Amino acid sequence: MIEVLIAMYVHDDFIRPYFGDFLVVILMYFFIRTFANLDVKLTVVAVLLLSYLIEVLQYLNFVEWIGLGNSELARTLIGTSFEWIDIVAYSAGSMAILWFERMKPVVWDSKDQRV
Repeated sequence: MIEVLIAMYVHDDFIRPYFGDFLVVILMYFFIRTFANLDVKLTVVAVLLLSYLIEVLQYLNFVEWIGLGNSELARTLIGTSFEWIDIVAYSAGSMAILWFERMKPVVWDSKDQRV
């Protein structure tokens, strides 16, 4: 919901272009982890590679290439402009996830197994 609100209503020079990219990696990670108990590092790498792929698709003008250049939804979801700083924002979001996961308290079950 936060990402949608940023995309629709925030038109500044920092929140939408950079913080939004930072945040989207974190949101994708936690969305996946909500439904699948996957390895933290594997999930972070998968989300980061997906983010990089989307940025490459922007570089290749994918939205125009597939004929959806007039679709506001496609232009918002996939994006239309490649920027190296977006790669930095995705990477920073991934590092934030790893930091957060490392700082979480360890939880033990009744059999002294780490949960």
